[in-house]
Amino acid sequence: MPDLAKTERILSRAARAPSSHNTQPWLFRFGETWIELLADRTRALPSNDPDDRELTISCGCALMTLRVAAAAEHLGCDVTLMPEAEDEDLLARLSFTGEPEAELAQLAPAIERRQTHRVAFEKRPVGEEHVATLFEAATSEGAWFVPLVREEDRQAAAGLVAEGDATLWQDPSWRRELAQWMHPRRTGDGLTLPWLALPAARLVVRRFDMGGGVAANDAHLAEGSPLLAVLGSFGDTPRHWLRAGQALQRLLLCGVGLGLQASFLNQPIQVARLRPDLQTLTGQEGPPQILLRMGYSKDQLVPTPRRPVADMVIGPEGPG
Repeated sequence: MPDLAKTERILSRAARAPSSHNTQPWLFRFGETWIELLADRTRALPSNDPDDRELTISCGCALMTLRVAAAAEHLGCDVTLMPEAEDEDLLARLSFTGEPEAELAQLAPAIERRQTHRVAFEKRPVGEEHVATLFEAATSEGAWFVPLVREEDRQAAAGLVAEGDATLWQDPSWRRELAQWMHPRRTGDGLTLPWLALPAARLVVRRFDMGGGVAANDAHLAEGSPLLAVLGSFGDTPRHWLRAGQALQRLLLCGVGLGLQASFLNQPIQVARLRPDLQTLTGQEGPPQILLRMGYSKDQLVPTPRRPVADMVIGPEGPG
């Protein structure tokens, strides 16, 4: 069973998982033989994510990171998704039992090295062997993963990204929410900006529809991505979203091991009327959950800030 120092290391690594607007919408509860993952809905994004779909996917990323961190501490895990039907905030329970997953333990060094890369990648393509590794990582967690290879499909996806940007930026409540999550680095969460630039940036985002310029830039990033791919699920319930989040983080960590970084262009999924069009491009029956771009970069990215782990831990309830 993990001692307190091991538990703290596991939770600290789990907190490095990616999340929408860097909201870090999770809480942890732990005992001698288990850790529970809960949704922190005080960090929800009602305009950007009205159904808490991305919030739950983010928590799924944290769940996978918990599993990887536990394996690195030589601990086996038995994971139960949504263990108590009456408690929709209790998303998963990890019981420490059995043998550690050696494949997951190998991913642990990538946790701190994974960063969201929002600028252009190097031009070199992502090789087929690397794409196959990413495919295996995603499908092993119960998701589907489809690279958009044909030029017409990539252009169509880029067009959906641009249309999604234009739609979102037209919504004043969406812009206010975006501005609300622009924070100085010292807060440990949100979309970080220099302190002196923050008031002006918030004001501009709240007052002006910049969808046209953002759309053009994002479409350019999509079309120029060495790998543009869609990750999806076989249903559209919180349980499926948790699986998609685990699949996403597993493929992201595998990607780091291959020298790859990623960022997300989820606008065609956030705008509900565009989601079926993106699904059509994939040829899959299940819904798309994430549109991501991946590639190589020599840039040394500054790690995104995180809140103190102590702020994410709640009281010692749980299984008796």
